[in-house]
Amino acid sequence: MSTLLIRNGRVIDPASGLDGPANVFVRDGKIESVGKATPKAAEAFDAKGLVVCPGLIDMHVHLREPGKEEEETIASGAAAAVAGGFTSVAAMPNTEPACDSEAQVEFTLLQGRRAGMAHVYPIGAVTRGRKGAELAEIGQMHRGGAVAFSDDGTPVHNAALMRLALEYARMFDRAVIQHSEDPNLFCGCMHEGRVSMELGLEGIPAVCEESMIGRDIMLARMTGGHLHAAHISTRGSAELIRRGKADGVRVTAEVTPHHFTLTDDRIRSYDPVFKMNPPLREGPDVQAMIDGLRDGTIDAIACDHAPHAPEEKEVEFAEAPFGVIGLETTLALVMTYLVGPGHLTLAQAIEKMTINPAKILRLPKGTLAPGADADVTIFDPKKKWKVDIHKFRSRSRNCPFHGWELRGKAVKVVVGGRLLDCTTAPA
Repeated sequence: MSTLLIRNGRVIDPASGLDGPANVFVRDGKIESVGKATPKAAEAFDAKGLVVCPGLIDMHVHLREPGKEEEETIASGAAAAVAGGFTSVAAMPNTEPACDSEAQVEFTLLQGRRAGMAHVYPIGAVTRGRKGAELAEIGQMHRGGAVAFSDDGTPVHNAALMRLALEYARMFDRAVIQHSEDPNLFCGCMHEGRVSMELGLEGIPAVCEESMIGRDIMLARMTGGHLHAAHISTRGSAELIRRGKADGVRVTAEVTPHHFTLTDDRIRSYDPVFKMNPPLREGPDVQAMIDGLRDGTIDAIACDHAPHAPEEKEVEFAEAPFGVIGLETTLALVMTYLVGPGHLTLAQAIEKMTINPAKILRLPKGTLAPGADADVTIFDPKKKWKVDIHKFRSRSRNCPFHGWELRGKAVKVVVGGRLLDCTTAPA
């Protein structure tokens, strides 16, 4: 039997209402106890001065395998997750070929297990090949281990197909994760507003996102299905979700760190590292994301980790692909820009990255309750560090926070009972 004792840490488990000094005892990959007792263990770690919480979960990452392994593999992405303090990630299906079959789902699970780092959970495509023409085999993918369904990278723009997806996914109690974007309004490379006009770049209006969210909330109300709005970015989107929740619709939402820290003013540099979809918005939109996190409108924080090769990003802004990486900076950005200024308490922030995404994806994770899987994150909330993309475990370097001074750093994680060092995760 393997045993591990994490002692002297500040244990925060929002799912159990815990916040205070305690020891966490792990036996054979499960949490056995949390409290003052100090049982003998084969392995021990002193977490004095550190926060001990359920393993962080990022429910929205792109790992590029199969198809673009030069940008990221499941193994390198899982290592980047551990370096950032995450013990579980959910991989989006926009690979080549798309993850739209039971075999593809099982391949992702197998590669995740082979990597031996963070748990990797596959999200299956809603439509075959993510082409938006016909529904994929949702039941078979669920049987293979898919935890949700999405065509992320592109929206399910056909309303009849989206209705069917919500109805089928409901049969398996799974969410449909929508990349909210009306393709008829999507024709630019940044947010449509004053800055895009001054720069002479074609803009993407806020209503491009909001109109799709409004439609899908109505479909979720009609079907009783679970709609999850990925990476929302506008004040209008937040208000639509707020109203949907108040009306009893099964709708949840996530926001990325770049959408609660950056505005479209960054595009004045014409640096493609600031090009992402949805695009960086205006100051009031950033504030709306923070307000939505604070009042519960936005349930989860997810980084939308989207690796790209350097030669793809090092082109003119309008020609560069959308996307930034974020697994190794998310925790620190949350600590620096949400917890530090008092927008969220530490417990609220941890809730957005543990039990809430676990509930959305129906994962048996996100808590330190006795009997739960022994996935634990241990981090230093006061550690100051400078972001250096050259030290990342990810294979890609398209991070908009290079050189930033941040606070909060993962030290160790426990994945399935195994204690791993965040600073020495394999590249």
